[in-house]
Amino acid sequence: MSHPRSLPHAKTSAASSGRRVSRAGACAGALLASVTTLFSLGALHAAPAVAAPAPAQQAHAAAAVPAAPHPQSKARVTAAVLSLDGASRKPLLYGQDAPYDTASIIKVDILAALLLQAQDAGRHLTAQERGLAEPMIRKSDNTAANALWREIGRAPGLQAANKRLGLTSTKGGPGGRWGLTRTTASDQIRLLLSVFDSAGASGTGSPLNKESRTYIRSLMNRVASEQAWGVSAASGAEFALKNGWLQRTTSGLWDVNSVGRITVGGHHYLVAVLSDGSASMSDGVALVERAARQAVSAAART
Repeated sequence: MSHPRSLPHAKTSAASSGRRVSRAGACAGALLASVTTLFSLGALHAAPAVAAPAPAQQAHAAAAVPAAPHPQSKARVTAAVLSLDGASRKPLLYGQDAPYDTASIIKVDILAALLLQAQDAGRHLTAQERGLAEPMIRKSDNTAANALWREIGRAPGLQAANKRLGLTSTKGGPGGRWGLTRTTASDQIRLLLSVFDSAGASGTGSPLNKESRTYIRSLMNRVASEQAWGVSAASGAEFALKNGWLQRTTSGLWDVNSVGRITVGGHHYLVAVLSDGSASMSDGVALVERAARQAVSAAART
């Protein structure tokens, strides 16, 4: 698989530990354009209540050699934002909560499924599993994702885990094509809740135990510096994220997604931004970052 080069505008870590990227003044970027202009598909509104769960290196997703880029993109974008500081677990949606290809954001879901299976077996991850999980999240390693996708049982294994995690609109990709899993922004918030909020999607407790949640967070906190773009554009100094990008063979257009937890002015938010139809990866990244800044800024005013 070919691997796109790192974006020239990707943010680099400014913290002494190398785990954080300074985003001073990011909130001001939310004023660059109105939410109405960007999100022409829908106005700000509350998503349905979050359902309770039942008792590659950088090229993203398994696609063939891409076709020539389409001369005119038809980009669309959806963002979901949830404040972790309030009592509500209903994310605010910007745009239509329609299904999108996951590309490599699915790797967080793959790891969550692996950890649930290990919990069920009463064991910790093996050294080999950790040796795959860490580059899969931090560097978006596709080879590692291929191996763990097979280990969890591909789409059926993912579906079983997602039923417990409270995801209701995510469908695993066919065969080995994990990057063609389809998901919605609200489902990605449900997944993030199970990782970053001890109450989880149900409000009664995440199916992921404390050790599993801490492990996923630690990897999302330490993504490679060249991948520290996306929802982090709306953050201050603190964020944890996973990005995904994929050029579709049928159209040559790009899927670009970003999900994670950010901190702005001392307030904590879960943010999921999904997009497709961009003419280039850089266009898709710019769209996702604009959407993240504007959505978080609007959510902060509600």
